[in-house]
Amino acid sequence: MDALLILGGFLLILAGLVWLVMRAFGTGLLWGWASLLPPFTLLYVLRHWRSARQALGLSALGFIPLIVGLSLLASQDSQRLHALLSLQWLKPEVQAPAELSIALHGELHGQPFLPQQGELLGSVLSLREGQDFFASRELVIRLPQPVTGALRLDVLPGDQGPLPEIEVSWLLPEQELPEARRLSHGYTLHLDLQPLPPNKLAGDFHLVLPAQFKTTLSGRVEVFRNGLRYRDGKVDRHVDSSDTLAYVIVDYLQRRFATRSVQLGDLPALPLPADSFELTVEAQINGQAQRLPMRLNKSTSRGWAVEADRFAPLPERTVLTPALQAQAMPMQTASSARISRPLDRRLRFSLEGLLRSPSRYENLSMRVSTARGNTAQGRFQGVDQQGRLVIRQRLSGSGAASYTLRPEEISTIELLEP
Repeated sequence: MDALLILGGFLLILAGLVWLVMRAFGTGLLWGWASLLPPFTLLYVLRHWRSARQALGLSALGFIPLIVGLSLLASQDSQRLHALLSLQWLKPEVQAPAELSIALHGELHGQPFLPQQGELLGSVLSLREGQDFFASRELVIRLPQPVTGALRLDVLPGDQGPLPEIEVSWLLPEQELPEARRLSHGYTLHLDLQPLPPNKLAGDFHLVLPAQFKTTLSGRVEVFRNGLRYRDGKVDRHVDSSDTLAYVIVDYLQRRFATRSVQLGDLPALPLPADSFELTVEAQINGQAQRLPMRLNKSTSRGWAVEADRFAPLPERTVLTPALQAQAMPMQTASSARISRPLDRRLRFSLEGLLRSPSRYENLSMRVSTARGNTAQGRFQGVDQQGRLVIRQRLSGSGAASYTLRPEEISTIELLEP
């Protein structure tokens, strides 16, 4: 209603000014041209009041709905009125900096592909162009196993076996639903993605599909590893995602129970986007199962937070590198060194022993599970300079995938052969 009153007032004022100019041209050609300039318009009104008073009255009548509309707008939405009067709507819109640095060259289904979004969640890598519900163009790569660290993958057209599945989809302007094509072999794929703190993977990307798909992409990509987003090095609690809420809940439980030993169970379906909701959380706290009801609220200043959260932050902890952990372990005595070790290395296998003597287990088959529930299986390649475990899995032919895992994110590790 306020918008209609403001618009109607402006139209009446404009109609009165046009009528006034027409009256000036009727008085004389010189007066008509002069009335287009505000000082001479006022002079014409003073000199020819009887001719100009009706048009001036129509313009004055337009101020009535204009003032009423502005008053209603001020009482309902003062910020919108301030933006209207400050002429902010005339300023060009400032584009926010891109969250991801993606530089791909080539085409998808015969059209240029310029993705703005990229994610690698579990075993699904997706690159998406467009902000609507259906992407205008999208590439999805479904990997055989979830990725928990770095990813290096090479696939050739002749490779067979459990290879990644490629899906390309596109939405034409005249279509309501996108078209999609899938293939599981007969393509060329090269991925070399390395972790980029705090929660990204970045690296080289090269994909060539058979000629009928009209898809060839090459360059560098950057993708998110989860639903968390960061601002100034900290988790942005304003983002509506299940990963953001899981982070908020774990942080709350750690401070509430004064322990970092918190394992959060699966969250129920969350009604996002929302401003607040209640849920019951299941978690393992210091090895004990807990079932806790809580209410989460979202505010403009803090973002998502648990209601009645007034617990102090935990003290910072010192993370020992594998080299320091090895130095902290007690040295073996001479007598124990003379005792022959059992031939089956699986009997006393542990993560600590692996970090102490990684060369002893090189090229042995292992299965690793992370705290987030992901699993990687392959042959142990050693420990890199950052203290991360490197596991390599052969796919088929010349295809292979490498996984790098930090010791602190490993929940269980199993040696599969003597």
